[in-house]
Amino acid sequence: MMSYTLARAKDFDLNRMCELTNELKLEGVDMVTTYGRPPAEIRRLLDQHGLKAICHTLFTDLIFPDVAGRQAGVDVIKQGIEAAVILGTDKVMIPTPGKKDVPRDLARRYIIRGLQEAMVVARQAGVTLMLENFPGADSPFVISSDMLEAVREVPGLKITFDNGNVLMGGEDPAASCQRCAEHVVHAHFKDWVLAEPGKGMEGLDGRRYASALIGEGLVDHKACLQAMKLAGYSGYINIEYEGDKYPPDEATRRAVAYLRNMMTTL
Repeated sequence: MMSYTLARAKDFDLNRMCELTNELKLEGVDMVTTYGRPPAEIRRLLDQHGLKAICHTLFTDLIFPDVAGRQAGVDVIKQGIEAAVILGTDKVMIPTPGKKDVPRDLARRYIIRGLQEAMVVARQAGVTLMLENFPGADSPFVISSDMLEAVREVPGLKITFDNGNVLMGGEDPAASCQRCAEHVVHAHFKDWVLAEPGKGMEGLDGRRYASALIGEGLVDHKACLQAMKLAGYSGYINIEYEGDKYPPDEATRRAVAYLRNMMTTL
């Protein structure tokens, strides 16, 4: 269960999220922020429902050229690592949107430096720090070469493979997964359709995309699952949905059923 997907609903409720997670027989939750709640309170709620925190995802800004400028962002990561320990997960993920006034190569360099600074705390806490493929024409981390550069420069850094966001980089998602497989410890599945000019989001490949439900867009999810199986992937897959065609809970139900059915054919 990805809390981010359900939190898009106006009536988002953590307790109902846990109930849906159990209804769908999912093992746990990726807590994307703590929604202003103390991590210990969320941990108690998860424990009450027999669930575990799979990952803690948090947002921060590291796109600054100097150590002093990045410090506030690094401090947010340190706080997130502390929260992850309380939540009971050993994984922390950092989404990395770009900045329109900073070239993506330069933004990638700044983020890598910030992650190098934060990695000391992650190691001390026994927490795995991760990056995901992030969508957008100005995103510093989209395709496999971007991800592998970060892994080389930040020893211990791992990858959250996002098959939908890789597509927006113009790279085949299954092939991208194969290139990064030895570093992938978590995954997001999502989907996109092509959008009309001026609508949706511009990808790194120059095309425009709109969000779709998993299985209703352009991503070849079966090929991704096959690549992950071949690589021996044994982690989790987040169900991510950013569209408006379905309510978030219904989208999650549909996506889980679709992927489970597909997994039986592998």
